[in-house]
Formats: sequence, C-alpha cells, structure tokens
Amino acid sequence: MPVGGHETACDVGGAGSPVLLLHGFPQTRLTWRTVAPRLAERFAVVCPDLPGYGDSDRLGDGPEGFDKSLIADHLVALMKSLGHDRFAVVGHDRGALVAFRAALNRPDVVTHLGVLDVIPTVDNWAALGGPAGVFAFHLYLLAQPSDLPERLIGADPDTFFGHFLDTWTKEPDAMTAQVRAAYLAATRRPEVIHAICDDYRASAFIDASQDENDQRTGRTLAMPVLAAWQDPGATPLPFDPQQVWSSWAPYLRTQILPCGHFLPEERPTEIAAAIVSLVSS
Repeated sequence: MPVGGHETACDVGGAGSPVLLLHGFPQTRLTWRTVAPRLAERFAVVCPDLPGYGDSDRLGDGPEGFDKSLIADHLVALMKSLGHDRFAVVGHDRGALVAFRAALNRPDVVTHLGVLDVIPTVDNWAALGGPAGVFAFHLYLLAQPSDLPERLIGADPDTFFGHFLDTWTKEPDAMTAQVRAAYLAATRRPEVIHAICDDYRASAFIDASQDENDQRTGRTLAMPVLAAWQDPGATPLPFDPQQVWSSWAPYLRTQILPCGHFLPEERPTEIAAAIVSLVSS
C-alpha cells in the first residue's frame, strides 16, 4: 500500500475498533499470525511490516529514516488512509518503540498503547552496564556508525539473525521451521541488513535524545497502557520494567508471562486476551 510515496506492506482484517500491530527484530508482520485472527473477531486489525523490514520501503536515507517519530507519523498516515482516525497500537520489541513514540506524540490519535518486552530507549541505555551488556551486544554492534556491522552480518546473515530467533525463544514449538525460514529469508537481503543497522543507529543517536527530552520535562502517556514482558527466571533483569513503565504511564497495567522474548508467538492466547482487555477498557 503506497503511503506518502513509500510502499508499506500490510495485512488487514476484521471489523470494529481499529488496532495497529507492530512487529520487532528480527521479524516481519508474520509475528502476529496467531494473535491477529483472534483479534479480528472483534476489531479491525492492521499488521504492517515496519519501514525497511520485510516488504516495506524505508522512509529515508541513513539513520534519519528510522527516527521513531518519523515512522510513527508514517503509520498514523497509513491508518488514516485505511479510514482510522483514532486507533489502539500494540508493538513488540522495535515495534513497541514506534508505538511508544506514536502514543507520546499523538495522544489525539492513539487511544490505547501496548508494549511487549521492551522499555523506552533512554531507560534501556541507562540500564546497560557490566555483564548485562553481554546479552545486549547487538545494540552496540548494529549502532556502529560505519558499515562494519553490515559487512560482518552480510558474511553470514542466517547465523547472525538465527542466533536471536533461537536463543530468545523458550517455547520450542512457538516458531516453526517454516516461520523461522521466512524470517531469515527476509533478513538476509542486503538492503534489509542495512535498514536494520540504521534502525539501531537511530535508537542510539536520535531516539534516545527524544526520550531524554521527554523524560526531563515529565511528559507522560495520556492513554491506558499495557506493558507485558517475559519472566526472566533465575537471571535478573538489569532494570525493573514495572518501575520504568510506571514513570511514563499513569494508567498502567502489567503482565508477566512465562516464556521467551517473542511473546506474541510464544503466548498468543494470553497476548490476544490482554489486548482485548486493554482496548475494551
């Protein structure tokens, strides 16, 4: 679907109050394959590939094309082109960062916000230090301002992206071999590798600054917010998601699920139910 001169691949289904679903890294809109049909029984559901991911065009050259405010505006325009002037948005991982920015910037448009297994960029960078950085090495690698990450990843993209698909999943049946292959086919393309790196560069050098400014001025989310994350088990997180999201969201509800990082795929029934509850509030 063309939006502002950029092709945005998306799936649309259902009827009712509109809900925008945004995927994360290293995935595509296929993330929502089990959740979306459940939601479509009650809502008008829109599942796009994020700009630069999957089959969607990037919005501009360099990290500036992945400024989360820019992407948020683009997706607001997408929803308006589909006839939705106001809508709920739920994002996982990278998609949640876009959803968060859309909700902060456009409270007149976003009615409800769901963020899955992520915290705002400024809080994430502040929390990383010492051994915690080992498990978030990709944040530093992908954000390198040279083409070093593109060269390294391009040598064996399936091993690189497969590492995250495999090690971040705790439910072995959640991601079939066919789905895993589809994600790898999408991410091994050089233009997508470059887009992903620019996305992370934007978070390091653009998005974090926007978050910091909002944090400093005490800006908060005006709508009901659902924050859900995986139970870390015996490995403590370097931050408290409840505390972080409470500082941004006065109208917060939370949920902790026994699974890995890919909540929509590992716990689709619970995530769909949580979204229904959120949007119905």
